[in-house]
Amino acid sequence: MNKRWMLALPLLLLLGCQPDAGAPSADSGLVWSDEFEADELDLTDWNVAKGNREFDGWGNEELQYYQDENLALGDGHLTITARKADPGEALPCFDGKSCGYTSGRITTEGKVTLENGRIEARMKVPAGAGLWPAFWLLGSGADEWPAGGEIDAMEWVGTEPTEVYGTIHGPGYSDDAGLQGSTTTSAPLSDDFHLFAVEKRPNHIQWFLDGKKFFEATPASLPPSRQWVFERPFYALLNLAVGGTWPGAPTPATQFPATLTVDYLRIYK
Repeated sequence: MNKRWMLALPLLLLLGCQPDAGAPSADSGLVWSDEFEADELDLTDWNVAKGNREFDGWGNEELQYYQDENLALGDGHLTITARKADPGEALPCFDGKSCGYTSGRITTEGKVTLENGRIEARMKVPAGAGLWPAFWLLGSGADEWPAGGEIDAMEWVGTEPTEVYGTIHGPGYSDDAGLQGSTTTSAPLSDDFHLFAVEKRPNHIQWFLDGKKFFEATPASLPPSRQWVFERPFYALLNLAVGGTWPGAPTPATQFPATLTVDYLRIYK
């Protein structure tokens, strides 16, 4: 199914979706999707991030330099590939050196948002220590992080191959103090495609892996006197980071190139 708009945003809520259901029908509540069937990324919906040093290692001392050369479309998939940088490449990193890796990051900021509804991505993560793929959301219109809120629909680090995390960050509950849930898979997540989803309604956010809920958050979940900042539109981000404060650096056993493969991203009412 080609990417399409069907209704205007903001969105309402849809319950449930099977991970291998294929392209949804017109009456499924789908309001926007990118099935990644085109030859090139649609820049009317997506922005491509570039750099590292000017973003202070993307806030996490990450080791990759983002560039559009690491993004590709083919066979109905988006691939985000992390590679070792070529010797002599000038890739300014946060530590004053040249970044040792390149990768890709895309966002829908200013173009596609979710306020209330369901957003899901079917993806296959790469294996390897030091790899940090993510599917996440940031609040629109905020001057600085985390005032607008962050919803991590899926984070995974290569040193924990069977653990999937979902998190929210906001003022006074960010970084290590973010509210987090997780679930454990029976086999390494990198073995196959999986469906990652967040359902967002007023004062309620839920996380799903392959159709099964594993975490939820409400204003009552917050520490005392902390503000719930999630009643606003959020835009989507997909990226594959290398290194950083959470996963640590790659080891000699980590194989490059390493690829995050995205089958589709969909938003439902």
